[in-house]
Amino acid sequence: MSPVKPGSKPPTLAQCPTSSIPAIMQAEDLLSLTTRTMPFGKHKGTLICDLPGNYLNWFAREGFPPGEIGRLLQLMQELDHNGLTYLLDPIRKR
Repeated sequence: MSPVKPGSKPPTLAQCPTSSIPAIMQAEDLLSLTTRTMPFGKHKGTLICDLPGNYLNWFAREGFPPGEIGRLLQLMQELDHNGLTYLLDPIRKR
């Protein structure tokens, strides 16, 4: 996609190629956040959804680990940072 020229309108979301929109979340990931535990470190054994925000923010600054655990930590950090952790409440009650 080329940059927006002065005086022209930016493209709508529907006009953007889907490859420019990262797909970092699957529906099953939300369930995983409430069932998977941290496999290492200071918070080993803690559910990913219960990790403190400052710990998640540390990963955001320093780098998330590779693989599925890193992807889940990144998702949890995004939810926490944007005040969306309440979205996990109905899933926790299952």
